[in-house]
Amino acid sequence: MQTSQSAPLFIRRVAVCGAGVMGAQIAAHCVNAGVPVVLFDLAKDDGQGGKDGIVQRAIAQLKKLNPAPLGVNALADLITPANYDEDLALLADCDVVIEAIAERLDWKRDLYHKLAPALNPHAIVASNTSGLSITSLSEALPETLRHRFCGVHFFNPPRYMPLVELIPTAATEPALLDHLETFLVSQLGKGVVRAKDTPNFIGNRIGVFGILSVFHHTQAFGLPYELVDDLTGTRLGRAKSGTYRTADVVGLDTLAHVIDTMKNQLPDDPFRAHFSVPPVLAALIEKGALGQKAKAGFFKKEGKAILRLDPQAGAYVPSGEKADDEVKDILKERDPAKRLQALHDSTHPQAQFVWAVLRDTFHYSAVHLGDIADSARELDQAMKWGFGHSFGPFEIWQAAGWRRIAEWINEDIAAGKTLSDAPLPAWVTGGPVWDTQAVHTPAGSYSPATNAYVPRSALPVYQRQIGAPRLVGEGPALTPNVVHEDDAVLCWTLPAPHPQDVLLVSFKTKMHTLSPDVVRGVIHAVDLAEQGYKALVVAQLDDPFSAGADLKAMLPAFMSGGIKAVEPIQKEMQDMVMRLRYAQVPVVAAVAGLALGGGCELSVHCARRVAHLESYIGLVEVGIGLVPGAGGITFSARRAAEIQAQSAPDAPLLAYVKDFVLAVATARVSKSALEARQIGFLRDSDPIVMNRYELLYVAVREAANLAEQGYRAPLAARFPVAGRDAIATLKAQLVNMRVGGFISDYDFHIAEQVATAICGGDVDPGSLVDEAWMLQLERKAFLGLLANPKTQERIAGLLQTGKPVRN
Repeated sequence: MQTSQSAPLFIRRVAVCGAGVMGAQIAAHCVNAGVPVVLFDLAKDDGQGGKDGIVQRAIAQLKKLNPAPLGVNALADLITPANYDEDLALLADCDVVIEAIAERLDWKRDLYHKLAPALNPHAIVASNTSGLSITSLSEALPETLRHRFCGVHFFNPPRYMPLVELIPTAATEPALLDHLETFLVSQLGKGVVRAKDTPNFIGNRIGVFGILSVFHHTQAFGLPYELVDDLTGTRLGRAKSGTYRTADVVGLDTLAHVIDTMKNQLPDDPFRAHFSVPPVLAALIEKGALGQKAKAGFFKKEGKAILRLDPQAGAYVPSGEKADDEVKDILKERDPAKRLQALHDSTHPQAQFVWAVLRDTFHYSAVHLGDIADSARELDQAMKWGFGHSFGPFEIWQAAGWRRIAEWINEDIAAGKTLSDAPLPAWVTGGPVWDTQAVHTPAGSYSPATNAYVPRSALPVYQRQIGAPRLVGEGPALTPNVVHEDDAVLCWTLPAPHPQDVLLVSFKTKMHTLSPDVVRGVIHAVDLAEQGYKALVVAQLDDPFSAGADLKAMLPAFMSGGIKAVEPIQKEMQDMVMRLRYAQVPVVAAVAGLALGGGCELSVHCARRVAHLESYIGLVEVGIGLVPGAGGITFSARRAAEIQAQSAPDAPLLAYVKDFVLAVATARVSKSALEARQIGFLRDSDPIVMNRYELLYVAVREAANLAEQGYRAPLAARFPVAGRDAIATLKAQLVNMRVGGFISDYDFHIAEQVATAICGGDVDPGSLVDEAWMLQLERKAFLGLLANPKTQERIAGLLQTGKPVRN
């Protein structure tokens, strides 16, 4: 990628100005990616003679928030606290400076006057404003800096929400935008949408209008808030929290601010009559009921009960209303055309409500597409990445039948049912969109400005996104070259121009669980790889990596033959992980999402792992009354010995073993790939990628590079175990936990089995054992627990309810 002289060649350090909720969490996500940050705020005594009190408290708060902004809390040390009075000189070493202070145009401009003299001459300067004019903000900068200024709007929380809107001014240098987009996409893992410099940009413009539409129709149809959330949540392909619970999470004052921005800055919008803070929202804000942060909003929790506001009574009442079965059945329909037809034709008030909400968003999106975005792609992606929608409004419209939906909208406009009488724009009912009945095609997405379809960005960073999802109408994301396929697995290679000499294997089971057929399929994939490929990658076509062993697939064998029937299945799983470990070609696991139980065991026995930041890895078998039975115990013992030998050969082995015993016995699951590295499920040599859609690219190249380096499988070798003395020590600690009421008697029994197996059984401390010894101990502990009625009770409970049973 070529960049101009004004763009920094590398982004080595970032400055974030403003240590509020957004600023601090943007800083946190930068350090998740290994990018050091200087976090600025106003000077205020920290009580220890310094003026960084505001920032110090913000950094401390990052370690307490849930969901966690930091991959691991130790990363907070990469954030340097600073204040505007004493530390502006630190800006000279920052290649990107992000302003993230309160949404006051005058405050932001004053800050820019203060920052400008200290900025690095090649720094990119950006505002995280959620809706103020980027052009107006740029006027506070010297003319020599304006070509390096843009908007960079992160959505909250920055670690978890993919969307970042990139908003240029007329003066912003194009090459600088390309450079920043590449950094945001690859280094921070974001989904970037370029927006026009209009109030609230794309995501909040469409999303907040959609919320206002829900508010309007909630009142018009007289529906309770929890029912609306049920209708506008996962049933509609949107975030589980629905509309009102999401508003509580975001903050009702924040929502009101965005609504006011639309009202004040969009005087000519034909829908402006509805750009007002609804009276019920204003009343809640007046009372200080700002949502989750104030412990009351549209909903309030009392004990374990969730209450919802009754606006007529002005009080909180029990909640629990759900969608009627008739409407549930409509929303279950997978065919968009049939689903929208049923909603449109139904006389049920709940169905009419859902149709009205969808119709309003279609209408508003069509009217304003040309004003706010370059093409329909940006609008749909903004709603998917920024608001958690499974499909964007134009995708739904197109999939349901473009002409038919347009006709229905026109009928509702004529009947006065819509929120505005603004007609659909000419491009909707004429030209290429009307002819093809599509805004998204394999050639690109429709752009009103050019009256043509424009292709996806050609930036090189997007060539790394193998298999990234495509919008409805764009065609398949990836066409695998099939080498072998059966009911359990797919063995394949990437299409050209990607490497053809690396074999991939993917699972076809639900949640990519390890059924007996999948286990045999993985072994077959290793055989194929050794016969004609450089390497093997275990990678799924979608998340998760693997939720573990398929208990339902093993249940018939257990019911018919008991423990003896399960033993060969378990042995085959152990054989599979050993086959991976000792394969004559390098095997790489491409991990994203859950890698639990058998999924974790599979990954840790590969030559290497490439993991997305949002990987949740753990050995969780104790939750169903078992120990890891597919090499997890063996791995834990061997890895503890390896770490001891590498870091402190003279230290007691127990010091390293106990961490693995604790992780297994408590079913600890990492909250990020970075934490999985701390636990020991990932190694320092295992790459962690920030963008989910670069995972396959990196994993395939990692496997090919290992092969090119002359990869050799590890030699089977004996290793020391902690033995009986360590078992006794660990049991004493477990007794204390049982006496203290932290674990049940059966929890104690399972944990005792874990400790005994990982320590190598009844042998002298430091005894050398091989993997066969450890695998035999593992099988014995696994099958012994499986025979116990309490374990059987836990398994049955999980299969019936999906929740763990504690007995």
